[in-house]
Amino acid sequence: MINSSLKQLGAMLAGKQISSVELTQEFLKRIAQLNPDINAYITLDQEKTLAQAAAADTRIAQGNAEPLTGIPIAQKDIFVARGWRTTCGSKMLENFIGPYDAGVIERFDAAGAVNLGKTNMDEFAMGSSNETSYFGSVKNPWDKTRVPGGSSGGSAAAVAARLCAAATGTDTGGSIRQPAALCGLSGLKPTYGLASRYGMIAFASSLDQAGPMAKSCEDMALMMNIMTGFDERDSTSLQREKEDYTRQLGKPLAGLKMGLPKEYFAEGLDAAVGKVVQEAIDEYRRLGAEIVEISLPNTRLSIPVYYVLAPAEASSNLSRYDGVRYGHRAAQYTDLMEMYCKTRAEGFGDEVKRRILIGTYVLSAGYYDAYYLKAQQIRRLIAQDFEQAFKQCDIILGPTAPSTAFKAGEKADDPVSMYLQDIYTIAVNLAGLPGMSIPAGFADGLPVGLQVIGNYFDEARMLNAGHAYQQVTDWHLRMPEGI
Repeated sequence: MINSSLKQLGAMLAGKQISSVELTQEFLKRIAQLNPDINAYITLDQEKTLAQAAAADTRIAQGNAEPLTGIPIAQKDIFVARGWRTTCGSKMLENFIGPYDAGVIERFDAAGAVNLGKTNMDEFAMGSSNETSYFGSVKNPWDKTRVPGGSSGGSAAAVAARLCAAATGTDTGGSIRQPAALCGLSGLKPTYGLASRYGMIAFASSLDQAGPMAKSCEDMALMMNIMTGFDERDSTSLQREKEDYTRQLGKPLAGLKMGLPKEYFAEGLDAAVGKVVQEAIDEYRRLGAEIVEISLPNTRLSIPVYYVLAPAEASSNLSRYDGVRYGHRAAQYTDLMEMYCKTRAEGFGDEVKRRILIGTYVLSAGYYDAYYLKAQQIRRLIAQDFEQAFKQCDIILGPTAPSTAFKAGEKADDPVSMYLQDIYTIAVNLAGLPGMSIPAGFADGLPVGLQVIGNYFDEARMLNAGHAYQQVTDWHLRMPEGI
């Protein structure tokens, strides 16, 4: 049952083979057994979760069920949820209880899905290893001495360890795709603006996007049908016709042009990871896809551009955490300025402080034109690279991450080495394009992800490309030993 797809679980619930309460209890039992070691969840509320499951059973009995009604989903702790503790992995929000539901949470609630709990994450989504969380590191279920990736590492570990049927994540520079790759699951960052950012705690507003994390592309398509749609409360939300992301699943790949960026297969890519990715590309050839070489010449600039723009936006977004209205407040201070300083010194972790300092610096008088404005200009060039590439191909393939999951603590004292983990993912966010990672095999016993990048609003074709691959491989069905 824990290995069943969302479609299979929906059929079991509709056929009365199992109730939502029974299914939810099974996952809660597994969480009680495994989460103390893996640390995938920050907050659980069994009473609320089981009440939702009971309501779902009533809805199913009345014949009003939707495809995900009664299915237990884990929610990244970046989404505000009414009555749930919402921490964003930070001491700053350690005791914050959500007064309303985020747009994404509302949509899952309306569909009748069950909220299993809030998953662990890098503090304010800043990190690539899930080691910056105030609530402790998450362990990779494939090897508990290694990181699960970040910032959506808790959601990734929960799906990999079968502590939920699927989960939500957010992706600012690779934070869905990189942990999906390191934990052997599927993860999708949609086109910027497709999923509501209302109630999603902001890191970098022009980059953040919510997306699904699940075992397969078919599961992600079902989640996309729920997660996406216009939200007037979000100024970045796109007004588009609602679409069915399952509509292309099963379509042959004959004639599909897939581009390989030569920059993604150069120095820096682990040889074992490159071999697995090449084998996946060969499989696509057998499926009828045409493989062409392309170039994304400004890829090497994506990390420096990102680490100017994202911290700049973060320094602005995080200025609201000052101890005045909500969140942590220092216990002792003599005046308002000291309260600000002590509160932020105590409430934020080292990585968050580092990015606030960088962001404030690049926005300061005398440096704005040299750093921030120049980074925005290069961001445009990166987007133009993709525009040119999609004139030659329909979809772009490559590695999701340059290596498999690294040891916990291995890169903790080397921020630049940590930032380089997102070398293949960041450009997609800078351009606002959709990208996903799917399991492609193993290197030295650890999962390897294949990244699939599409043109704007081309998620249905991407999902079909991933689904076709998953019909002839079983990498997405593999489970860690002992789980």
